[in-house]
Amino acid sequence: MSKFTKYALLFSAALLITSGLSSCSDDNNDGVTAGLTNTQKEMKAIGEQYVANTVNSTYKYLAEETANLYTQLDNDLNKFRAGTLTQSDIDQTCETFKKARSYYESSEAFLFGAATDFGIDPHIDTWPLNVSKLATTLKNKEQVKQMEEDNDVTVLGETQLGFHGIEFVLFRNGANRTLDALKANETDNEFTKINANVTGEEELVFAKVVALDLRDKCWQMEVAWNENAPQGHKARMEELEYATTVNGGEYSYGQNFLAAGNAGSTYRTWQAAMNAILIAGCENICDEVANTKIGNPYSGEDENYIESPYSERSFYDFQDNIRSIENSLYGGRADDNSRDTSKSLIQFMKNHNYEGLAQLESDLQASIAALDDCKTLKGGFVNNIHDPKVGVAQKAIQALDADLTKAGEWMSKQ
Repeated sequence: MSKFTKYALLFSAALLITSGLSSCSDDNNDGVTAGLTNTQKEMKAIGEQYVANTVNSTYKYLAEETANLYTQLDNDLNKFRAGTLTQSDIDQTCETFKKARSYYESSEAFLFGAATDFGIDPHIDTWPLNVSKLATTLKNKEQVKQMEEDNDVTVLGETQLGFHGIEFVLFRNGANRTLDALKANETDNEFTKINANVTGEEELVFAKVVALDLRDKCWQMEVAWNENAPQGHKARMEELEYATTVNGGEYSYGQNFLAAGNAGSTYRTWQAAMNAILIAGCENICDEVANTKIGNPYSGEDENYIESPYSERSFYDFQDNIRSIENSLYGGRADDNSRDTSKSLIQFMKNHNYEGLAQLESDLQASIAALDDCKTLKGGFVNNIHDPKVGVAQKAIQALDADLTKAGEWMSKQ
């Protein structure tokens, strides 16, 4: 999937809509609350909580787990070559993959930042995996050897990179790959029909090199949003010459967001910043889950457009996407005790008597519950694309999407 253009256009539109609003904040660019109205002070507090405990915390966990994934795949490859790799090793790597995947999917309500600007999202999360092209690539044994020696993924396109390339190596039919399967040649039809004769060792080489690239791209998002990210991660970005600031300037994405209303920020007003969360972030991913991720297969428009088919964890992905909306609205992640609803968009709506709030909260919980129900389907989405439970989930998420659009319209008037 290539989402870059869609997100870029929507974010640009959001900025254009809000750029006509005059700023009531001071022009000193000092980041303090002097000169702000009480409403803007509320928004600023929401922004500070959002950057620290929704965005930065999620990217911190993602950076840690993708680093762990790379280290484990590197160890798995070395153990495979030494003849000491165990099923327990593979299972542990699969669990780490699931954790990293969950953190990424729970970041999709803020793809409007570095993930889009630097083309990271399509680079690490494009599907369906082009298995035919992957088979041709891995059949070239000299190319695989060079890929490992150089830690270079340039021979791979976006349809082979990122989470889904690694997923193909680690999972099949919803289960962890077995040691016996890795000891044999790859049996996928796209490989056998061209007599690729790709070994488990070569698959692990591919997975390890892709995992390093995945880690680096996730570190880029972390460093881009958080100027206080680990120094080692910053040094790696400098080594790779990866951009990590807004428009090549001095602001991190977090600093840029929190400078709303001041000279130098891309957010002309605090209303614009709040609407970025609601529309460029939450509504955008909500629409995608309902009408593309679920909608394309469920409607029959493209029955092969299945996210995470090898692990059969599509419904987990979708629910993490909705959780990313919840975390954005409620003032932080709920799973690490950092959430502060007193500094949240939900509390702001309560304080300012937004009439659509009850429906928004109800539809949010209904979407999460409907996806919980879908997770009970044996074989995941890939084997149940037309199940009635999927239709129920889609309708719930579509209702939530409409709620978010209305909330954005209301926010623009505050």
